[in-house]
Amino acid sequence: MQIEEALSRYVVQLQADGRSEHTVAQVRRHVQALVRWLQSRRLSGAIEELSHEVLAEFLSSPAARTRPDGGLKKATSVNAMRSSLRTFGGYVAAAGYSTSDPARLVRRARCGTAPPRGLSTDERARLLAVLKAADGSEGQRDFMQFALMLATGIRLGSALAVTAEDVDLNAGELRLRRVKGDREEVVYLSRGIRAHLRRYLGEQDEGPLFTTRQGTTLTRRQAARRFRMWANAAELPSTASPHSLRHTFATSLYQRTGDLFLVQQALGHSSIASTVIYARAGRSALRGVMESAS
Repeated sequence: MQIEEALSRYVVQLQADGRSEHTVAQVRRHVQALVRWLQSRRLSGAIEELSHEVLAEFLSSPAARTRPDGGLKKATSVNAMRSSLRTFGGYVAAAGYSTSDPARLVRRARCGTAPPRGLSTDERARLLAVLKAADGSEGQRDFMQFALMLATGIRLGSALAVTAEDVDLNAGELRLRRVKGDREEVVYLSRGIRAHLRRYLGEQDEGPLFTTRQGTTLTRRQAARRFRMWANAAELPSTASPHSLRHTFATSLYQRTGDLFLVQQALGHSSIASTVIYARAGRSALRGVMESAS
């Protein structure tokens, strides 16, 4: 069996297991990179050609370690590729396509967790300023969408799935139908964001909140493209993304409360381990305490 055929079957299995679109796309991208490297070595790309030696050689090669622009990948990016190959190797062995797991010796490298890439107070203010000054229905839509994400920390996919029926302005609540793990959640709305939503909704009492001119729900790609346009106008760093708004919300909440468990609840994390990265936001407070000590 060819690796690409096994990959197609693995993708179906991942989808059947309820894995996210992001995870499926990442695995497909990483395994396809392996296939291209094998082809460059004039190998056929058959499962039988995979061994722990071949995978070690691939993971040590520039094909696995460099970006398309020629720069070196971050250690976390290479670790993600190792994880994809490990799960794929385990699948082909468990499914009987290989007599053994070719990725059984692959190990993730030890590396520190990258700090969350949120916006500074000044960057946040600049972004909201250019959004507030935007003209037309699309500008108003973008302001409402990104302001909502900043005020609640919800993910882009969750924001795009919000409908008018999900908004309860009297209770100050927003029901999320689409969150990670396919579960529903309720987030709370501040007075400021409720006022913006009331003006934005007007007489709308049903249907998606964020639509195109044609009335269709905005896609992730379209929303990301619009965010980049506004980010450039606000002179934000190139690393800024819609997900940066979630990091900004979480960092701000931790700085205001110092309560990591509150941040965990606000973000809907199932494990506190996913929330610990925001504790780094308290380093400045630690410095102040230590410098004032006698």
